[in-house]
Amino acid sequence: MRAVARGAHGAVEAVRRRLRAGEPGSLPVVLVLAVVWITFQCLNQNFLSPRNLSNISVDIVGTGLIAVGIVFVLLLGQLDLSVGSISGLAAAVFAVLNVNHGVPEWLALVVAVLVGTVAGTVQGYSVARTRVPAFVVTLAGLLTWNGLMLSVLGDSGTVNLDEDGLVARLTSYYFTHDAVAYGLAAVAAAAVFLVADRDRRRRRALGMPHRSLRAVLVRTGGVAVLSFSVAYALNRFQGLPLALLIFLVLVAALDVVLRRTHYGRQVYALGGSIEASRRASIDVTWVQTAVLATSGTMAALGGLFLASRITSVSQTSGSGVLLVNAIAAAVIGGTSLFGGRGTTWSAVLGILVIQSIASGMAITDTPPAVQFVITGGVLFAAVVVDSLSRRSQEAHGRA
Repeated sequence: MRAVARGAHGAVEAVRRRLRAGEPGSLPVVLVLAVVWITFQCLNQNFLSPRNLSNISVDIVGTGLIAVGIVFVLLLGQLDLSVGSISGLAAAVFAVLNVNHGVPEWLALVVAVLVGTVAGTVQGYSVARTRVPAFVVTLAGLLTWNGLMLSVLGDSGTVNLDEDGLVARLTSYYFTHDAVAYGLAAVAAAAVFLVADRDRRRRRALGMPHRSLRAVLVRTGGVAVLSFSVAYALNRFQGLPLALLIFLVLVAALDVVLRRTHYGRQVYALGGSIEASRRASIDVTWVQTAVLATSGTMAALGGLFLASRITSVSQTSGSGVLLVNAIAAAVIGGTSLFGGRGTTWSAVLGILVIQSIASGMAITDTPPAVQFVITGGVLFAAVVVDSLSRRSQEAHGRA
């Protein structure tokens, strides 16, 4: 118990040091999420019910995947405005190929994802070669890809998907056996411990500052408690949703790409300073193209999950508040608008806040207008925190 207490005290001190240095991390969004959940639970006792939590865990996937792609672009200090249109185009391509032309679902799915990759690659290469800001190029892309989507759908305007098909089951299939959810929770806790302990050992061997073993154990314990709590709640309804499993695996894989690969370090470097990156012999054209290609790919995947949720594709797919929610999720989660700071898990936290607000509004019969006001207020607060953190980092020579 003393070891745990010392580890917890060390973790608190580490948080304090980061806050003083202008690096709040995910703490603000976690506090916001806690306030949102407590508020809506007080207003309606069904908010934190297993059914509603399970529905939220599936609803976050489509927009969350798009937000993960946005994180990559924001790390460069840029913005991709075309993700909504790309998601709609990919869903339309899949629906028309599979339903109207009888192409096997797996092949139509692959083609749809590749459409998103190609669209993102074209935009990324254009940004890199012309040095026109990404939001301008992707604004043109927004109109172009939306026009292509309308052309692909044709006169019918709406295509209904097979409710028993591969794509439809992405958001309707659940692993009903309790062992699956608990097993995933155990794997998550074990992975956190192994990665953190490996980093600790490497930094200690190099004589660099490192976490103590107690701090690693406390962190692992926190992840374990959270993971098993989520698994318990999901198992009380229908079990682990396939959509959530795919989402978490993709987020974790892309987090490894950003944190543990040469490409990921180049992305963060580019977000810090493009000119310094050029002088460091980083292939700026390739990195920018790859980042926009990643954003396009994730937008296509998100569009397929959104289509799966409603088992149809229409002329309104990819429109509405989808783009705003995806960008807001990345920013609310802690990804900096100034570039160079953020992780894929930022998008998970951000979309969880947005979807929790939407779900809470729905079960309390609150007008949609209030939802927009609250979400806008949370987004504004996130931007203010980001700006203040930037100033604090500059004052401490960290930016």
